[in-house]
Parts: sequence; C-alpha cells; structure tokens
Amino acid sequence: MNNKRRFKTRIGKKEYTLIGAASDQHMRAVAKILNDDLTKLQSQSQNLSEEDAAILLAFNAISEQLDKQLELDQLRTKLQHDDPDESDTTR
Repeated sequence: MNNKRRFKTRIGKKEYTLIGAASDQHMRAVAKILNDDLTKLQSQSQNLSEEDAAILLAFNAISEQLDKQLELDQLRTKLQHDDPDESDTTR
C-alpha cells in the first residue's frame, strides 16, 4: 500500500511540495523548526545566501543525526552487555 502524501509548505521564501509518509502535523513541525533555524542562521550572518544557509542547516542536521545514531548504538551495546540473553537489538 502506498501511504505517501503530498504536503505543501513554505521554507524561506519558496513554496515546496514534499512527498512522504509522515503526518501533516509532523511535516508542519519539521517545516517550523527548519524555518526557525533558517531565520536564526540568517540573522547571525546577514551576508549568507539562502543556498549557503540551507547547506549549513543540512550539515548540522546530518551531524546531529550521526551523533544520535552513535548514542543509540552505545545504548544498545550497553543493554546487550547488561542482558546477554537479549538477542533482538532492532527495537
């Protein structure tokens, strides 16, 4: 079953139609955080182009994602050591 939906939003000064399985509430929350971060970044560096700001935001998001994945992996390893009989680590 194809549960992908279209979601229209404005990011910065441009309208986008995004396609995904997330709820409208999730997409609105992501767009709000993105716009808030974009506004903050541009106010801190007014000579920054929208493209450069978008690249920096993407870099920061991926960096944070990697940090969270490392934290999750460490917690899973700790749980396995605390309970060696636990075989399902995909939770």
